[in-house]
Parts: sequence; C-alpha cells; structure tokens
Amino acid sequence: MYLCTRLRKVRALSSAGLEHLPYKQRVGGSNPSAPTKGFRRTVAGIFLYIVAARIIYLLKTYLLTVLLFIVAKLSFMLYNSGSHDFVATDVADVISHGLSLDLSTSLYLFIVPFLFVVATLWLRLPTWILKSYYVLLAVVLSLTFVADACLYEFWQFKLDASCLQYLSTPTEAMASVSGWFLLVRLLVLLAVGVVVYLAYSRLVPVFPACRHRLAGSIGALLMVPLIVIGIRGGLAESTTNIGQVYYSQHPFLNHSAVNPLFSFMASFEKSANHIVDYDYYSDSECRQLVGEAYATDGLLADTLLNTTRPNIVVILMESAGSIFTQVGGRPQTMPTIDRLMDEGVYFEQCYANTWRTDRGTVCTWSGYPSFPTSSVMKMPKKTRHLPGIASTLRKQGYKTTYLYGGDINFTNMRSYLISTGFDSLVWMKDYTAEQQSTAKWGVRDDITFDTLFDLLTKPADAPKLIGYSTLSSHEPWDVPISKYDDPTLNAFYYLDQCIGRFLTRLKQTDYWQNTLVVLLPDHSIGYQGLDERSLLRNQIPVVWTGGAVKGPRRIAAICNQTDLAATLLAQLGLPFADFAFSRNVTSPNYRYPFAVHNFNNGFTVVDSTGYAVFDLDTDRQMGGQSSDAQRLERMGKAILQSTTQHLKQL
Repeated sequence: MYLCTRLRKVRALSSAGLEHLPYKQRVGGSNPSAPTKGFRRTVAGIFLYIVAARIIYLLKTYLLTVLLFIVAKLSFMLYNSGSHDFVATDVADVISHGLSLDLSTSLYLFIVPFLFVVATLWLRLPTWILKSYYVLLAVVLSLTFVADACLYEFWQFKLDASCLQYLSTPTEAMASVSGWFLLVRLLVLLAVGVVVYLAYSRLVPVFPACRHRLAGSIGALLMVPLIVIGIRGGLAESTTNIGQVYYSQHPFLNHSAVNPLFSFMASFEKSANHIVDYDYYSDSECRQLVGEAYATDGLLADTLLNTTRPNIVVILMESAGSIFTQVGGRPQTMPTIDRLMDEGVYFEQCYANTWRTDRGTVCTWSGYPSFPTSSVMKMPKKTRHLPGIASTLRKQGYKTTYLYGGDINFTNMRSYLISTGFDSLVWMKDYTAEQQSTAKWGVRDDITFDTLFDLLTKPADAPKLIGYSTLSSHEPWDVPISKYDDPTLNAFYYLDQCIGRFLTRLKQTDYWQNTLVVLLPDHSIGYQGLDERSLLRNQIPVVWTGGAVKGPRRIAAICNQTDLAATLLAQLGLPFADFAFSRNVTSPNYRYPFAVHNFNNGFTVVDSTGYAVFDLDTDRQMGGQSSDAQRLERMGKAILQSTTQHLKQL
C-alpha cells in the first residue's frame, strides 16, 4: 500500500516534468549542501516509478495474453459441447494441463511489447506503434480462436496450416456450409477482434523518460535468456511441443488443452519439412512393384507360446544393435542377450526400420513404417489414426502401462502413447529429484528396471501389457559401472546386466510362468565407423523369453521391427488387419521375406538376394551387395512412395 501511494505521488511529480529538469536543478544547483534527504528520496522514487511502470505494463500484457488463451479454451469446449461430453472437472484439467503451452506461446506475442519498452529507454516513441501491433494481434487471435472452434466440428483436429490450402479454392471450402453459418461466424470474428483490441489498448502506456538508460538496458538484456527459456519450455532435453499437454484417453480433452496458435505455427514446420512427396512411378506401377509385400492375412504356422493371454512386457533397448552381441563379434558385451538367443525365440535376421528413438517407437508399437525425413510421432494429427498393440490388447481386457525414465514429452511421445492405447504413463517426474539426476537423460536403467519389476508383480485382476524404453545406453554413456575402458561398450554391458538381474528376479516369482518378455532395440547405431552401407549397422537382436514361451526357437526369416505387431497378435489369436505394414513372419503366407531401413534421406532394402543402399540426395545407390540391386532399388522407391501416400491420407 505504501509503495502504491508513493508511486502515485511520484507519478504526479514525474508528470509535472521533474525528471526532465537538468540534473543540477533537481539536486539543488551547485551547492553541495542543497540536496535534502527527502528530496533524494523523491528522486529515487521517480526512478522507481520509471522502472516499475515498464515492468507493470509488460506483466499486464503477458498475463492478458495468457488469460485470452484460457478463455479461448473455455469457448472452444463450450462451442463443441454438443458433440463432445465433458464435466466441470474436465474443464479444470484442460486448463491446468494446457497452461504450460499457453505460457510459452504467450511469450512469442510478448516480444514486440518487450522491444518497444526497451526502445523507450532511449527514444520517445509514439503510442500508435503499439496500437498498430494490437490491431494485428486482434486479427491473428480472433482468426485463430474462431477458426479453431468452428473447424474442429468438421475436422476433429486442432487448427493447423492445412486450412490454408482452402484459400486457393474458397468456393469449394464454403460449399459445405450455409451463408447464414458464415455470416454468424463473421460477426463473431469481428466481435472477438474488437474485444481483444480493446483489452490490449487499455494497457497502452505513456512512459516517463528514463535517465538511467544503461542500467535499464542491462536489466532488459538479462531478461532475454528468461524469455528464450520460456519459449523453449525449460532447460530439459525436450522443447515445447503439442504432446506435452496430452493427458487423457479422450481426444477432445487433449485437443482442448492444445494452444491453437502454437498448433498452427508448429504445423508449418511439419508441412514444409516432414512429409516429402516421392513420385517415382504411376499408381498402378507402384502397386505392381510393391505387390503383396505387406500381406496381412497370414495364418499361424505353429505357436510359440504356452498361452494366448500372458502378461506381456516389451522392452525397447536403447540403441542396442546386433553389433554389440556375438553376432557383431562381441560375445562379452551383452552376454545375457547372447544367452537368451539360445534359450528363447530368436529372430535371427531382423532389421531396424529407422535410426531414431521416436521413429523406432512408432515402428514397434504401431507396426508403421519409418520415413527418411518424417517423424510420425511428431504429428499428433496423424498418430491418433494409427493402430497400436496397446489399443488392440486393451480391448481384450489388458491393463496397459508405459515406463520411461526420461522426459515423456520429448518428441511428442506422450501424445503418441496415449493415442495408441496406453492408459498409464510412468516417467521421470514420478521419481525423486535425486533419481532424476542419475543420468543425463533422466533416471538410469537399474532404477527403472526395479520399477518395471514392481509394476509387473503388482497383483491385478487382468493381464498386463507393459512397454518400457531404456535410456542409459545412449550418449553420453553415463552408467554406474566400469567394465570396459570404452564408455560405449560399458553402457551396453550395463544395460545387459540390468536385463539379466530383472529376469533373474522375475524367475523367482509366480509371475514368470505366465509372462512373455519381448526384447528388441528401438534402433541401432554406427559404432567405430560402421555406417549405413554396412548390413550389420541396422541388424537388431529380437528375443522372446519368459515362462510363456514354449521353448528355444530360431526364426530365420528376414523381417523388420514393424513385424512385431502382426507376429505377436497372431500368437495371441487376435486379428491384425489394421496393421497394414506389419507381417506375421511365422506364417506360411509370409512368402517374400524382406526388410526396409530408412535413414536420413536414404533407405536400405534387404532380401534373399542381398541388400542395396540408396541415397536420396544424390539419387543413386551408395552401397550394398545383391545379385539384383536394381530391382531392390525400384522396390525401395515404390515402398517409400506408397507408405508416404498412406501417411498423407491419415
């Protein structure tokens, strides 16, 4: 209260022009004894007002923007309430979960007022500059809010750049709605724009001149890193993304939590850079080249399991390619995996579809192909249409959980997992601060393997599906043991020991007999100069173990990690036709065993004739060894073309 009273008095002095007087006049001329204590306080108060006025204006502007985004969420939900049910607690959840994205997006709109305020430290700027920006802001926000709410009832996804394609054909775009519909929305658009402008225009300040320009500028400079960190979403590995606000199995609630302006801006990057057209052949020629490569009607040749409803644990071993096993000439690096190859079901010629975790996760759980420049996980609009092992098993009564010791918001991982059927997510934030700092990427593997054991052995009235992504076998290879001088080999040995300890503990419980543990990497890595031209570079060890497995078995057919979905569901006696690019490799109908691997703007195709590696940048083969390399190249291009077309149509 005292400060406010003081500021009002100082404002009166400031308005009277005291801060514009020459310095000697303000302090009492040249007489050193003239400045009194009270007058010095008044001068200090003027400086406080000059600084506080600017800070208060910026704070009000930022909070108003956040408030507008929250109001837009409420309006979005109310507008679409006729086709989507929700309760009051859902509204609160939407606001709370979406707030992080609102706070970050508001900082983008904060930049211009911030720069204006900094400039007023040195210059007298007219207020029409800010008012012009407010007009632009009103137009952008009103268009965003109204379009997002109105288009959702037709599209069922958040506003993105795809709406711009209709600008070239406005007649067709308006053909599906009445003139009255458009008129009402136009009036609402104008009303929202006026309200937004008036709200901002009330904040237009008249700043007093500032004598302490350098100090003010330094203070402003110190704010820049905070703004950047806020826009980025913090200092964690993951940056601000749509997936971080996903929290529900109800898509409408997730979509309501997403900031529409951020969704629109983020979609430009995806539209421009993530889905590339590959037009090598006509549609008929493409179909002929692909043929029945992805037949999904395969029947079981025999069964690998003792039961059709086991508990299932799928462990995605970070980067653990075959190069780190006896296949790669390193039998001591991952001895547990080597032993399990002989004791369980071992897929001898399985190849990773991709080279990144976000892509490999989608390949595994959705049986969906990878792409040279596209990350499907980063496209929530697409992933909500993907099939999922978890969603299929959930319909059969399975309880579905995913465990990851890192930031589950990274690369939209959260939204993908929820969209494809995982009910419960356990991740870094569920651990103590001390545990979260045990590894660069989050919680190290020995701790999360203990969590996996607890999740699996917790009594339940239904079978369980648990997905688990390890993280310690990743740069910077920070693990708590030192078996090798080579930190990379040391990290994979550590992962292997964690697996061995987990399985040993599980065997001592009653849960072992009815559990299937699937071990496979999310991808491999180039180690000691091994690059994409080497077939070993992308070969991965895939092993099924657990008491639910009948006995040792080797599957010699060439396959991909995408084939897990169809092969697993077939063993459970469940249909898998929704997994259009996954194959049951145990079926007699698996007539053409092959594998495809995509890397950064290139691909590899493997079949019984050998393999061919193709570089899309140079449009030529860059390696391989095959008796029919040209056919493999044509087939690889046709698969890339057909799968990309499928992705665009999702």
